[in-house]
Amino acid sequence: MSSPAESVHVVCDPELYGTSIDQFFLFSAAAWVLLMQLGFSFLEAGTVSAKNTTHVLFKNTLDVVIGAVAFFVCGYAFAYGEGTAFAGANKFFLIGVDACDFGFYFFQYTFAAAATTIISGSVAGRTSVVAYISYSVIVTAFVYPIVVHWTWSSNAWLSTGDGTIGYGDFAGSGVVHAVGGMCAL
Repeated sequence: MSSPAESVHVVCDPELYGTSIDQFFLFSAAAWVLLMQLGFSFLEAGTVSAKNTTHVLFKNTLDVVIGAVAFFVCGYAFAYGEGTAFAGANKFFLIGVDACDFGFYFFQYTFAAAATTIISGSVAGRTSVVAYISYSVIVTAFVYPIVVHWTWSSNAWLSTGDGTIGYGDFAGSGVVHAVGGMCAL
């Protein structure tokens, strides 16, 4: 009888997912992006009055937690599920996602959280917690993933995927910052 830890063994095809070092690099990059949340928190804490500092830090923590749940439930599905040119229509709750793609999910989640945190800087000290949670869920679960689907999915209508025709995005800077900036306005 094997233990549960011994019974789960995932082998990723190097042709599809790269080598172990590629997966390590993806997780490392995602960790760095997630650590940027600390910098955003410090920046925002320094721009509000002392009485609002705890409130801002609490809301930035909510960005990370609520963003993870919202992106898990439907954000990843809208961004990378097969569907129409508008949005994905499967992979909700990561059902049907290969275990080897979980690193990619985590990487993409960190950018969804970063887009939401860009908005938090524009409303720091001026928003109620309920309004903040509402916009955080809407942006992380719907708005950001749909724009991601338009630009990075296999049937994106804004890009061919190689950047030669239509919209070409370098390392996500356009998607993350354009969505964050436009929603902040």
